[in-house]
Amino acid sequence: MLHKQGTRRFLVALLVLLGAALIFLATEAWTGVVLITLGILIEAIGIAMRHK
Repeated sequence: MLHKQGTRRFLVALLVLLGAALIFLATEAWTGVVLITLGILIEAIGIAMRHK
């Protein structure tokens, strides 16, 4: 997928920060559940990319 380590690290950091921001901004309504789910998925993708 991404072979340049610097680009991949930047993308991973961006995905983890975006996921954390979505989790932080979540409310108690249904939109909050969606934001938390999206945040967790984005962070999981970032973590999985870091380990490749």
